[in-house]
Amino acid sequence: MQRQFPKPDEIFELMRFKKPEFDARKRRLAAALTIEDLRAIARRRTPKAAFDYTDGAAEDEISLRRARQAFRDVEFHPSILKDVSALDTSTTVFGGPSALPFGIAPTGFTRLMQTEGEVAGAGAAGAAGIPFSLSTLGTTSIEDVKAANPDGRNWFQLYVMRDREVSYDLVRRAAAAGFDTLFFTVDAPVAGARLRDKRNGFSIPPQITLGTVADALPRPWWWWDFLTTPKLEFASLTATGGTVGELLDAAMDPTISFKDLDVIRAMWPGKLVVKGVQNVADSRTLADLGVDGIVLSNHGGRQLDRAPVPFYLLPEVVKAVGGRTEVAIDTGIMSGADIVASVAMGAQFTLVGRAYLYGLMAGGRAGVDRAIEILRGQVIRTMKLLQVSSVAELNPGHVTQLRRLLPLRESGS
Repeated sequence: MQRQFPKPDEIFELMRFKKPEFDARKRRLAAALTIEDLRAIARRRTPKAAFDYTDGAAEDEISLRRARQAFRDVEFHPSILKDVSALDTSTTVFGGPSALPFGIAPTGFTRLMQTEGEVAGAGAAGAAGIPFSLSTLGTTSIEDVKAANPDGRNWFQLYVMRDREVSYDLVRRAAAAGFDTLFFTVDAPVAGARLRDKRNGFSIPPQITLGTVADALPRPWWWWDFLTTPKLEFASLTATGGTVGELLDAAMDPTISFKDLDVIRAMWPGKLVVKGVQNVADSRTLADLGVDGIVLSNHGGRQLDRAPVPFYLLPEVVKAVGGRTEVAIDTGIMSGADIVASVAMGAQFTLVGRAYLYGLMAGGRAGVDRAIEILRGQVIRTMKLLQVSSVAELNPGHVTQLRRLLPLRESGS
């Protein structure tokens, strides 16, 4: 190879300087390419107790790890020579449209993670054309969520409280505000053991102690936001004080039954979906009862540790209900590929909780927008590489679920 002195004009052709971005928030969010990147930013910017409340699960956190591993163990089977220049990511779920096959799951105490809370989530969901779900334990009122997402789809997640009138009033308010779907939640008769919260001394509202002061020193912006914005208001709780588990145990009712489902069903004018279903037999029962949908969920691993992995349960349930009710799924979803795999295995829809909260903690509303943007891009790329041009084309032939854990014997449904 003949050597030569570098020519200045050729060097200049190679030089490409980006315009500097002086907005630190925009700069850090633009550098996030995955939900895991957003999680890393969130961890740096959020006090340990608040981050661990979001990031953690129950007891040894086995359920959450298994759920995420189940998605990592997916094998895709792409087709070839199909035109994917035009792609349709839209779908219909629970009687209405969604621009993407995922929506934002209900999460509790959201403004503790970042003060924009549910307003940021609802606004971002509305802008993206996807549904937003408000938790009974949300920190923004039903009416304020509607104001933040006036033209989009809003869903309400209901816990049946010891004081039934509290729950009934929430149902009436959600209906009056135009929420179109109610999630009747069945997996939380008592609180799971959130050991990170206990070890951190995490309480609602957060208490200022020597430990929290030490943790706050490198994160003064979080405390500034918390102390200079309106006091936390919960969708249902009128009193706070204590750990999350203590609050849940004080509010939830372990006597909840199918009678409560009947009462709420008679009150609610929209679509009624049962959230927290974890076996085939209950799925069949609910389909027989004619509910509009079920959500396969183990509460993000935050209730019963070692609970079934919803993604593994999905094909059995879809087969069992036979199209008599819609099936959605949550728990462990951290990428657009996870969403595509879920839909291919028969889910009508998916819900993301932590993935959205990592974005919220990383950058408020802009961070939620970025989380949705990342997931949208991954959904589009995965579909194009599978060579399907619409969500409706996805089917079980596109996915193999590789199993690490198999039962020693067949368990009952």
